[in-house]
Amino acid sequence: MAGVGAGAEIAEGHRVHGLAHELAAPDWAKLTVAEVSPILSCFAGIGAVEAIAWHSPRPLAASALVACAGGIFFVKRHHRVVRGVADLAEEHAFLAYLRKRGACVPALLASRGGLTAIASGDATYEVHTMAAGDDLYRDAVSWSPFTSTAHARAAGRALAALHRAAGGFAAPPRATGLLVADFRIFGAADPMAALASRVAAEPRLAGALAGRPWEADIAGALLPWHARLAPHSPALTPLWTHNDFHASNLLWHGDGSVAGVIDFGLANVTSAAFDLATAIERNGVEWLRLADGATDIAHADLAAALIAGYCEIRPLPPGQAAALPHLLPLVHAEFALSELAYFHGVLGSQEKADLAYHDFLLGHAGWFATGHGRNFLRSVGNVVQQQDCWSTIV
Repeated sequence: MAGVGAGAEIAEGHRVHGLAHELAAPDWAKLTVAEVSPILSCFAGIGAVEAIAWHSPRPLAASALVACAGGIFFVKRHHRVVRGVADLAEEHAFLAYLRKRGACVPALLASRGGLTAIASGDATYEVHTMAAGDDLYRDAVSWSPFTSTAHARAAGRALAALHRAAGGFAAPPRATGLLVADFRIFGAADPMAALASRVAAEPRLAGALAGRPWEADIAGALLPWHARLAPHSPALTPLWTHNDFHASNLLWHGDGSVAGVIDFGLANVTSAAFDLATAIERNGVEWLRLADGATDIAHADLAAALIAGYCEIRPLPPGQAAALPHLLPLVHAEFALSELAYFHGVLGSQEKADLAYHDFLLGHAGWFATGHGRNFLRSVGNVVQQQDCWSTIV
């Protein structure tokens, strides 16, 4: 399936983050003044569109900062198959709840008709005010580390504050299975049965797995980690969480503290420990270096600082703290399945689907079984105990 408006605009040289270290041609055409002008005319106070100030290099949608007479606004376009109006409404309800509880998250604009998501042809658009803060990691690719332990500690504090704000948000899990985090498979008592049910319900995922020995592969790579987590699973209280708490999704004050949290596209019901483990995995393990033959790819100092910052604000209950190292080999698995369905069933890219299957789904879990991976898990477990994360339950 070609990107919305694919063709001439892609050929102009716009590049996005690839699945390795390189910049790549985008799957989705970049936004243009001609395209966004009628969309932004649906919103009061924006005024005439003047220019596209910046194109985001993130690959899963098309987004840009758009300069208008009324200011600069962030516009994001999704293909309707990936995010329809109802899909974005789930995410937007969470953002609205967080803002009411004082979280520093993007402000959504509502159209004159009261909508925060606008459908037009095969596309769905959302518009945010420009978030405050310095975008220090704007060009950082996925799984690239913080530049300092001070940033890691500040991020831990920000994540804990976000979890406090999220408490009480009681919406059901996201309806879509495309490009969202989840933990209903490997959080289940019988993950293979849960996975089989999901495959049966999602034709794109079923198509992506067809012809692969996926049952044996997943059982071999992931079930041993599930068995280690299982005794701690009852403590993982459900919570709506960010699920992509990477440095590039944070904005910063000049003093090194976090000014805001952006990009809630992967938000869903998981748990606080799952989200913290995801933050460690996103910022503390340089997965893309595996393709270069590196094996010592983890940053235990960044993980320790992230955990310490988190526990300053919101110490974890004992069961969740004990679960944290056991979650690390599993936190990316279900998003990798959603990527697999997206690459195969939406983009029609066998190459990217193979990468999601072999490298993201199986390869990440496999690394944790190596000497370096096991050392990293032990380090995280030791840090949790040393920080006494459960000394005060909030």
